[in-house]
Amino acid sequence: MSSPIANLPPGSTPPPLGVSNTEATEARLSPPAALATPALLCYGALRMPLALLELPLFVVLPALYGSAGLPLALVGLVLFTARCIDAGADPIIGLWLARQRSFVHRRWILAALPVLAAGFWALLHPPAATQFNQALWLGLGSIGTYLAYSLASIAYQAWGTDLGENAAARTQVTAWREGFGLAGVLVATAFLDPSQRDALGITFLAATGLAGLLLMGAPPAPMASGAGHAGADSPDAALGRWSRVRSNPAFLRLLLIYVTNGIAAAIPATLLLFFVRDVLHAEAVTPVFLAVYFLAAGLGMPLWVIVARQIGLRLAWLAGMGLSVAGFAWALGLGSGDVWAFGAVCLVTGFALGADLAIPGAFLAQVIADGGDRGPASGAYVGLWNLATKATLAIAAGVALPLLDLSGYVPGKAGGEIALSLVYAAIPCGLKLLASAMMGLAPPESRVGLLRQTHVA
Repeated sequence: MSSPIANLPPGSTPPPLGVSNTEATEARLSPPAALATPALLCYGALRMPLALLELPLFVVLPALYGSAGLPLALVGLVLFTARCIDAGADPIIGLWLARQRSFVHRRWILAALPVLAAGFWALLHPPAATQFNQALWLGLGSIGTYLAYSLASIAYQAWGTDLGENAAARTQVTAWREGFGLAGVLVATAFLDPSQRDALGITFLAATGLAGLLLMGAPPAPMASGAGHAGADSPDAALGRWSRVRSNPAFLRLLLIYVTNGIAAAIPATLLLFFVRDVLHAEAVTPVFLAVYFLAAGLGMPLWVIVARQIGLRLAWLAGMGLSVAGFAWALGLGSGDVWAFGAVCLVTGFALGADLAIPGAFLAQVIADGGDRGPASGAYVGLWNLATKATLAIAAGVALPLLDLSGYVPGKAGGEIALSLVYAAIPCGLKLLASAMMGLAPPESRVGLLRQTHVA
């Protein structure tokens, strides 16, 4: 495979690693490849039910099983074990999908949805039984639900990497998908009280059924030329593709930036309830803060797509990180009763979240395309990507909570507000700046992503 730099005319600025001159020129001079709205709707709609259950799984289940009589320490141990099993299974699922034909991803999504719906409904309705049986119910239900979710989401994202012919079109695909995801999160904020579990379960079943019908009725065909493969890979071929994933420097660099930035976003999410209750003393307003945050992200995503088309994925993501740092730095000075000011913080950081949702997925699709691994091998990339996503949540909890404990902070008691504010806002700012440095200070020839090429012929 010849180097794209060798084909440049004298005096031209080389494109970034893995981006061809033709694609860079198209991203600058041509509109994105036309993606049919019905196809984008059929693809993107599935993200809503997947997102609808994510927030309740982290927020509702501990309170639900705690009120059912299980000790919180046991609830935490069971959920931690289930999540570790789930995270470890992601690369295996990705490797297994890498051996399949790219166009059967939809089939595995449809197979996983009924298991996902049944598992989630069972989790929301624990039996009146002994603590051991309740813990067993929670553990088995969580493992089954998580694994079905992982299979559906990895196949779903791998399918998405085959859609779109250039970076602008891939950003459009990602924005549609994550836009539906934000809609699901917004709906979920109305069902965070364990007493609303029946309404939550019915809403999830309805959303899942509708998304499944859309997938069966009018599935979008792969929009990338050469995305499909005629047959499944042999085990040796699949392992070879997995080796290519691990040896792809552009992907590993992007993954490191993604994890660093993801931990920065996960720490405030982990500590939000503590911050609102013990620093702002405004616990009753928490649903409003969440709604403002996610609504701002949803409204901001189309704007970030436009920005990415104008200045490139890398610079757009850097701008989003900078805006997020400004918002969290503002939160450092807040105290009791600063409800409106924190609402503004949620608005700014939520808008910045739109960049984190719209751009990294497009980056991933770009790296997969540049490596010549679109189609079946994309499952291996997405499996590792999902593992990294879940690792950010675990790392955030494993770092933030012990730091607060060492500082002397006790939930619900006065005296630890400064430490809580520092961990909630200052550490994310530092991590965002670190991620920005890793992306922005890299040598031009090793940068991942699509830059605006002003001198490419």
